[in-house]
Amino acid sequence: MSIALSTSRNAHYRASLRFGCIAAALAGLSCMPLASQAEETPIIIGTASSAGVYHLAGRTLCRMLPTPCTAQTSDGSAENLANVREGAVNVALAQSDLQHYAFTGGEGFSDVGADTSLRSLFSLHGEPFTLVVRRDSNIQHFDDLRQRAVNVGNPGSGQRGTMMTLLEAKGWTLGDFSLANDLPADQQSLELCHGNVDAMVYTVGHPNDSVEQAIRLCNAMLIDVEGEEIERLVDSRPYFTPTVIPAGIYANDQPEVHTFGVRATLVASAHTDDELIYRLVAAVFDDLEQFKSHHPAFAELSPEQMISEGLSAPLHDGALRYYREQGWITDDEAAEEENSAED
Repeated sequence: MSIALSTSRNAHYRASLRFGCIAAALAGLSCMPLASQAEETPIIIGTASSAGVYHLAGRTLCRMLPTPCTAQTSDGSAENLANVREGAVNVALAQSDLQHYAFTGGEGFSDVGADTSLRSLFSLHGEPFTLVVRRDSNIQHFDDLRQRAVNVGNPGSGQRGTMMTLLEAKGWTLGDFSLANDLPADQQSLELCHGNVDAMVYTVGHPNDSVEQAIRLCNAMLIDVEGEEIERLVDSRPYFTPTVIPAGIYANDQPEVHTFGVRATLVASAHTDDELIYRLVAAVFDDLEQFKSHHPAFAELSPEQMISEGLSAPLHDGALRYYREQGWITDDEAAEEENSAED
């Protein structure tokens, strides 16, 4: 049975609670029902820059929940994953590659080690690695970025994490750029348009306000990121996939752009309350069309894709409970998930 409360059911619940509290008061007892306490547990969702799709996704999730909820801005995926680990947020958005590194203790998480308590809820939109350049820069390919000024993203952001992985695959370092700027996503398009950098990178769902601003204000353009090194990188990393940014979403003359990308994922700690996670997952999937209507990047989402793609960490018990009830995960698959969480 769905647990997403309709308006009438919420009203009935509040009325029942009010009369129950009156009865309790007459009997000299306090009124703190356990169900009410669980329902009022505030949810803090770690997102990213206010200019990106992560923050919009977090705000949309909050709107769909009957409980107090805040979409909290952050420096991005790495900070969100650290906050989940430390219990500073209940739930967070993270790129699928950084989710994998956090769970396994790889790449930028080697110093702190594997977060074996990290759990997946579901994945969201695809996030193409996006290269935006000034038209007067004469940059036609990624390799043209050598000795150019590039905004690589702020430390802790998913775009910087993906950029560093790509540079490693190509045998480059930040020293190969004349300037490696580290501005956050909500500032980089103006930096590009003011001529302070020649290019910016962004791992993000499209259309995106920051990319649109660069194209609108200074006639910037999107560049393909492809080639043998990219193919080898995608083949070696299960969280990367080849992807395409559709033609015409920013301007009539904007061509189709070929690149690679990750998926946005929603994660929590195994210690986060099962009932809270169950309610959040149910709120989204019980009204998935409503969620999808909030941004074009969500338009093609499907339950089959969302509960499987880009998820390295085991499913959270609260999410797993909902998926089993829907018949989307069999008992055998659920047992495999539970065993992987215990290993």
